[in-house]
Amino acid sequence: MRFDVLTLFPELFDPFLRVGVTRRAYESRQVDVRLWQLRDFAEDNYRRVDDRPFGGGPGMVMLAAPLERALTSVKADRAQTHPGAPAIIHFSPTGRKLDQALVRELARGEGAVLLCGRYEGIDQRVLDRHVTMEISLGDFVLSGGELPALAMLDAVARLQEGVLNDAASHQQDSFSDGLLDCPHFSRPEVLTTAEGDLPVPPVLLSGHHAEIARWRREQSLAITLRRRPELIEAARRDGKLGKKDEAFLAALTGKPAGS
Repeated sequence: MRFDVLTLFPELFDPFLRVGVTRRAYESRQVDVRLWQLRDFAEDNYRRVDDRPFGGGPGMVMLAAPLERALTSVKADRAQTHPGAPAIIHFSPTGRKLDQALVRELARGEGAVLLCGRYEGIDQRVLDRHVTMEISLGDFVLSGGELPALAMLDAVARLQEGVLNDAASHQQDSFSDGLLDCPHFSRPEVLTTAEGDLPVPPVLLSGHHAEIARWRREQSLAITLRRRPELIEAARRDGKLGKKDEAFLAALTGKPAGS
């Protein structure tokens, strides 16, 4: 898959693409990321890509003309390897919230053009003409689209075959089955602190895989119920909770199973 990133700050991406477990996805071009400097498509001596908004108000707006030229060039270059109209994603607080379901959807696709805005935003005419999806990280405002683009690239890359050392790793992540992940422990078996000894839960040392799996499931259910109860209701609607899950939740809440 190929992602073309239109940004004023391509230097933010290069270090990220060279570190961490997802590095192999980018270096092998299993996830092919190409960076485009938007100022290269400005035509004046100052390489200007923004101006004051019509109607007044604070801040600056990214100009339509440089973005139009950039998108035309990216589409033409991309067509050589990926025929067909690409998805064009703009990162905005008004967009669809990025979640694991959307990440899985993107991870199965052919990539996209990622439009990273800055300043007060992008001329609406460009968005109306080209953008096929707007994505948000949440109900807060960032200075630009670069951080959301990096987050999305990382989430998509780790789902590609062979990227993680253990193929089961992402299958046990939070949201993979609609719930939050369970706690994890490693060496030493007993952590000595000023407040006392902190042992690893005995079940994880038992060697009984079925009991370990059930403990992890129950921990996941308990954490999700406490922190994101709406995910429990969604999992219930989607038929992802079994009889043992419902019995465990009923014991936690004191309510009848399934209620």
